Amino acid sequence: MGNSTSNPDRQGSGDLLYRDEVYQTVGAAMEVHSVLGCGFLEAVYHEAMEKELAQRNIPFTSQTNLTLTYKGLPLSKSYIADLVVFSKIIVELKAVDRLTSVDEAQVLNYLKATGMQVGLLFNFGSGSLQWKRLILTSDYRSGRNLHKI
Repeated sequence: MGNSTSNPDRQGSGDLLYRDEVYQTVGAAMEVHSVLGCGFLEAVYHEAMEKELAQRNIPFTSQTNLTLTYKGLPLSKSYIADLVVFSKIIVELKAVDRLTSVDEAQVLNYLKATGMQVGLLFNFGSGSLQWKRLILTSDYRSGRNLHKI
C-alpha cells in the first residue's frame, strides 16, 4: 500500500470512497453473522443478507448479471454478482474456514472487468465475521497495484 500522499480511495473531503454505504453494508453482514453464526452454506447467508438489506432499506440487487469487458469491448460471458449494493458496490459472499488471496483476487478481477471501484468480501464461515474492503485503483486497472482497506 505504501505511504502515498495521494490516496485514490479518498474523495476531496478526505472521506473514504463510499464510506457510509460500506458502513451500512458491513453492519448488515455483522447482524447476519450475529444471528446465524457460522456453519451454514453460502446460500443461507445470501438469503439472510437479502432479508437484512431489505429490512435496513439498503438498495441492492441479487444474482445480478454484470457485463465484463476486455479492452473496452463487451464479452459474451458475464459475471453474476452475489449482491450489488447502492448500484455501485460489489458484494461477494463466502462461507469458508478463512479468506485467501484467491478470494481477494476474485473480487479485484470482478471490479476490473466491470469498472466498479469498490468491492466487499464477506466470510461467514469462521467464528467471527471476516470482511475486506477492496478498492480498484488506476494502477491495478493497468495491472500494477492493488489497494485494500
